[in-house]
Amino acid sequence: RLSASEIGVPLGDRATLVQFSSAFCAPCRATRVVLDEVAGMLDGVAHVEIDAEAHLDLVRRLDVRRTPTVLVLDAAGVVRVRAAGAPRKADVIAALGTVIEP
Repeated sequence: RLSASEIGVPLGDRATLVQFSSAFCAPCRATRVVLDEVAGMLDGVAHVEIDAEAHLDLVRRLDVRRTPTVLVLDAAGVVRVRAAGAPRKADVIAALGTVIEP
């Protein structure tokens, strides 16, 4: 479970997309675009990008081994889906479908 204070922004009302990135990661930039777009399409979904190097405590706690790593949190901040690498838009939407209450 992650709190708003741990990720630095309020959790989304329905879900939060948490992206761990690093400065020189090209796939991280593409992931940012995809997650921003999906979050903009769905009410109550937030996207936050976290610099892995600046948040080593979270990286260790969550066992983030590469960037980008994306976590999909439910409204309570519980990690429900986890993926490493640049996701496809359809995969992000499908993952949110398993988390968001209808």
